[in-house]
Amino acid sequence: MNTQGNTNLNPGKRTNVRWMIAILMWAAIAINYLDRTVMSAAAPSMMKDLNLGPTQMGIIMSSFFWSYAAFQIPSGWLADRFGQRITLAVSVAWWSLATAVTALAKTANGLIGARIFMGMGEAGAYPCNAGITAKWFPDRERGRVTAIFDSGTKFGTAFTMPLVAWMVAVYGWQVPFVVCGAVGILWVIAWMSYYKDPEQHKYVNKAELSYIRDGQAKKEGTDNIQPMKWYELLKYRNVAAMCLGFFLFNYAIYFFITWFPTYLVKDRGMQLMTMGWFAMLPPLCGILAQWAGGIFTDYMYAKTGSLTKARKINLVGGMLLATSIALAGFAESDTVAIALLCVSYGGLAFAASAIWCLPGDVAPRNMTSVLGGIQNAASNCGGILGPIVTGYIIATTGSFMVALVISGVCCLLGALVYLFMLRDIKPIEVPAAMLKQG
Repeated sequence: MNTQGNTNLNPGKRTNVRWMIAILMWAAIAINYLDRTVMSAAAPSMMKDLNLGPTQMGIIMSSFFWSYAAFQIPSGWLADRFGQRITLAVSVAWWSLATAVTALAKTANGLIGARIFMGMGEAGAYPCNAGITAKWFPDRERGRVTAIFDSGTKFGTAFTMPLVAWMVAVYGWQVPFVVCGAVGILWVIAWMSYYKDPEQHKYVNKAELSYIRDGQAKKEGTDNIQPMKWYELLKYRNVAAMCLGFFLFNYAIYFFITWFPTYLVKDRGMQLMTMGWFAMLPPLCGILAQWAGGIFTDYMYAKTGSLTKARKINLVGGMLLATSIALAGFAESDTVAIALLCVSYGGLAFAASAIWCLPGDVAPRNMTSVLGGIQNAASNCGGILGPIVTGYIIATTGSFMVALVISGVCCLLGALVYLFMLRDIKPIEVPAAMLKQG
């Protein structure tokens, strides 16, 4: 085991540096989603100011996912090959600058260009966090730490929505993009000052390092040697199931990230500030559901010793709950509709705490980030498709009802994929021939 650079390997009470790392991972995801949801909060004002129709706005929202999906695998490969520390720092700095530059756009093409540039940067966040989790946490804590960092998506969507809506109403839609971009640069400074891998981190003692490594069925290393080519992962059934299930998940959840504020304004007749407060509710429910999901999947793993049972209960149960999004389209009462959407978002969040455990559960040694990138690349094709389909439906029907029903069907199909297509959840066994090549 390489311990070079670590000056705190003396025995004693176990340190808990890994939880500080978890907080930084959470902050990165919170900023990630803050920056991408500024567009959804500002969309009604941008559409009016720049004379954009629903179909155009759907394409603009979708354009982020073109590059975001395309750069997932390269980002994951870079993270596994050169380390998550530098890869994640570059990623956050890149997308923060792209967020700020969005304020300068004056046309639909300018907005599309800024969103593509932003998607290239944001692609590194989740693959890096998956790899960091595999390095820093024992298997028994993977559900909780995944729930912590992925709950940043809900924080970035919920708590900042009223603030962003206020900035749009008072200062115009350009200001929030600049402010949110600056927040990301501050995070990069903090990250580069604090993060190193466990073996090199000066604040990690021997007790914590042993606790991490002894609790891992698959030992992540600092040698960055990968036992196979990234594309060879695609031949495994569980990888295909992870990709398809997450695609269906993302189709549904990106309704909340892109069109939900416009739904509240256009379909439910809410004013901008009222929308900002109501838009908080589903993500707030999501935060609680995701934390509960992380605790639950770790508890089930400790009780049963089976990752398959521990993950599938979350995946299948959460996706089934999320089908309630379809019923919201038929609700005449705003209260009932919001309640159903809160249940749906909560179900998706409960499932998400297991979804982002899967790369660490399934990937071969030193390939967690690239498998996370593969899974996320496939899933974000749902992010590409969803906003365009929803925008087209709104333009042709004048209503969100059909779009909500389609999202509910995707949730049901996702539950079936995780139940029947995903088999035993365990690390991919690398053939001896591949190990020798690696």
